[in-house]
Amino acid sequence: MMVSFFDQFASPSYLGIPLIAIAIALPWVLYPTPPARWINNRLITIQGWFINRFTNQLILPLNVGGHKWALLLASLMIFLITINMLGLLPYTFTPTTQLSLNMGFAVPLWLATVIIGMRNQPTVALGHLLPEGTPIPLIPVLIIIETISLFIRPLALGVRLTANLTAGHLLIQLIATAVFVLLPMMPTVAILTAAVLFLLTLLEVAVAMIQAYVFVLLLSLYL
Repeated sequence: MMVSFFDQFASPSYLGIPLIAIAIALPWVLYPTPPARWINNRLITIQGWFINRFTNQLILPLNVGGHKWALLLASLMIFLITINMLGLLPYTFTPTTQLSLNMGFAVPLWLATVIIGMRNQPTVALGHLLPEGTPIPLIPVLIIIETISLFIRPLALGVRLTANLTAGHLLIQLIATAVFVLLPMMPTVAILTAAVLFLLTLLEVAVAMIQAYVFVLLLSLYL
């Protein structure tokens, strides 16, 4: 029984072909392409309004040089939200529950922020490793601690996204199993458990959107 709970996180394949590539490419097919007209339908108008609002909030703390990252960060945000939301549907697979995929997003983008900081403002970037006013005996220790925290950032990004989605899916499957087991024996308890399952599903929808936003927000803060 415990093994079957984790089977949902295994990468599916059909005829020896891994389906994770289709799951990753699917979100871009679902979004309509904005036409060249001035007047659009309601769906494209809402889509453009959401992207504009999110992009404005994202680049607000950045200087002018960081605004060139707006397209990349907004695209990553929409991509992660779509994958996380599609993974909540029945008989689907959530690629962001794979730590390898999340680390594949986190490490290159984090490394890009570090390289850009070292290239454009090396003094400021290295100054973050040693806070101002540090006593001389604590300087070596603080440099080591800040360096370790710098290299832990991509791991924290990937593990946070993986752990939150994995825990939510496991909890939903555990409570759903409890509902099916309790239904023939204790219908009242099963109905109450189903109500908890419904509320948990709504919470997981919020978690799927919030974790995508937090992932991109932390990247912008690192930048």
